[in-house]
Amino acid sequence: MARLTKLFTGRDTRYFELFEESAQNAVRAADLLRTFVQELPDQPELAKEISAVESDTDRVTHDIISHLNQTFVTPIEREDILELASAQDDIVDLIDEAADLILLYRVEAPMEQAHGLCAILVEATKAVAAAVPRLRDFGDIRHYTVEVNRLENDGDRLSRAAIAGLFDGGIDPMFVIRWKDIFERLEDAIDSCERVANILEGIVIKNR
Repeated sequence: MARLTKLFTGRDTRYFELFEESAQNAVRAADLLRTFVQELPDQPELAKEISAVESDTDRVTHDIISHLNQTFVTPIEREDILELASAQDDIVDLIDEAADLILLYRVEAPMEQAHGLCAILVEATKAVAAAVPRLRDFGDIRHYTVEVNRLENDGDRLSRAAIAGLFDGGIDPMFVIRWKDIFERLEDAIDSCERVANILEGIVIKNR
């Protein structure tokens, strides 16, 4: 199967272009979220920009599925195309959800751990975006997948510590609930970056 897919890889680059566009959207959304959190509460319009990126990512995912329905021979397995498209879409969806929660809960100032999680998320999306173009020739992406895994571990530790800290010192329960939701969305977005990295690694291994 790997040999067969390689024969056709050069004939249809549309999937790779769309995967790369989706990856860049994730970087853009993560960077916007980091700025949004840093500037709270002064730039609420950034949440709308994130929502616009999310809508564009939905369009990219739709284009991938539409193209898949119109082509018989694909450069990688159809199941892998669908799984990767969905996982990439999830990253931006979760970033958008985090921004929505911040608006919904009328957060006036971020907790310090939110800055850290947003910074980790930006770096994770950048690592994914650097790995995605390697699909074109099924090049080695281990450097990027290892980096995403390291970042996911850092994010997991920071999120756990942040949530645990919410329950110390008699903090208002509503404050706890709001920030727990936000921290969990940020962690989920970082986890989704790792899922994308794992899918990419599996595709590369199958097509060498």
